[in-house]
Amino acid sequence: MRRRDFLGGAAGAGLAWPRIAWAQSSKPKRLGLLNGGTPAGTRERDKCFQDALRQLGWIEGQNVVFESRWANGNTARVPGLAAELVRLSPDLIMTSGTPSAQAMRRATQDIPVVFNMVSDPVASGVVTNLARPEGNITGVSNFFPAMIGKLLELIETASSARRIAVIHDPTNAGKQLDVRTLQDSAKAMGVTIEPLPVRNGQDIETAFKAMTTNRPDALIVLVDGVTLNHGKEIVHGVAEQRLPAIYQERTFVELGGLMSYALNYCQHFGRAADYVDKILKGAKPSSLPVEQPSTFQFVVNLKAAKAIGITLPAKILAFADDVIE
Repeated sequence: MRRRDFLGGAAGAGLAWPRIAWAQSSKPKRLGLLNGGTPAGTRERDKCFQDALRQLGWIEGQNVVFESRWANGNTARVPGLAAELVRLSPDLIMTSGTPSAQAMRRATQDIPVVFNMVSDPVASGVVTNLARPEGNITGVSNFFPAMIGKLLELIETASSARRIAVIHDPTNAGKQLDVRTLQDSAKAMGVTIEPLPVRNGQDIETAFKAMTTNRPDALIVLVDGVTLNHGKEIVHGVAEQRLPAIYQERTFVELGGLMSYALNYCQHFGRAADYVDKILKGAKPSSLPVEQPSTFQFVVNLKAAKAIGITLPAKILAFADDVIE
């Protein structure tokens, strides 16, 4: 059971009030937020994070103030935004995405940093050890090799695809790790993975035009700042090509995509809020092991399946946590 769930239910206001009173009695904390995406693309996740903080007694404008920076899907902007936040000397900085965590790792060794949405924090150089992160940075990883392999397994089962293109931002080190994991899994299945790098909207348009002559059997769309920023264009392009696709984020399915297998991102951001709470109350980042994901959701859109003319196997529907009809 999560700590805030226990405190919220065990004794009601009798336990919750001292926690909130503690936070309100302190000088307001300044919290820097660094995100590789856009405000619109991360709105729901940001709300989950702030709601979780509120449950822990941190109220924006009362005892915590936010300094937010977004790279708007342009990874090249991230180091400059990281340096900008460090110059503000906040009490803590939270980052979302591997490039943001890497940039903050280089930008400061003094300000506490909590990361989330990082693929393999050790391989990407964000921490040296998951159990003992050392230094000033820790957080919540979204990397789970079995989850990446499951994307491949599900789209192959749904479509019998043998050539699968993978849309991703090649400047995002975390997504490069995901692609390599997919390629390793594909070898054992006799499936070919074809990386399809996109850095901006123009790349996405070019990629879909190229598919008219070099058509894959299916697509995997990884979640990163670029793909989130251009989610509508990607889902529209997939629909025009009438291709089966699986996404690493539920939002794409809600936009009309076929399937997603992903973390419960609201829960994920809530866990990051727990880390922020502990550090703002005095814990050292080095005392908090990096947390790895454990809960995933498989969502299927039957309207999308009908639109591209495929019938999903019964075992796919049986495995789904949510079916959109």
